[in-house]
Amino acid sequence: MQTVLIIVHLIIVLALVGVVLLQRSEGGGLGMGGGSSGGGGFMTGRGQASVLTRATAVLAGLFFATSLALAILAGIDRAPTSVIDTLPLSSAPEQPSAPGAPLPGPGVLEELDRMQGGAPAGPEVPQSR
Repeated sequence: MQTVLIIVHLIIVLALVGVVLLQRSEGGGLGMGGGSSGGGGFMTGRGQASVLTRATAVLAGLFFATSLALAILAGIDRAPTSVIDTLPLSSAPEQPSAPGAPLPGPGVLEELDRMQGGAPAGPEVPQSR
């Protein structure tokens, strides 16, 4: 379903680009290059919607509709997640230690090294048992 909608969306995009490129340039926007005397006014015969401008409007509406449908379809399968759900549960809150006291457990660098499975960067210090 989503693949078909993506293909239809791409066809609409290509058609919209083609229709916009086929339109004749007016040489400016909203009344530039013409006045009230004989030129093309805002809603005169020349300023009325032609087949290309109507096709542009229809394709633009279809573009927005398929964009919204794709956004809704993308959000249906996604379950809401929270950072709080990923935190480990601890039985007691940790108390801050005194400054300069050794921290319990391995440090951040040791944990990262353990997670990557790498060897220690420096020489190992002998441990007394």
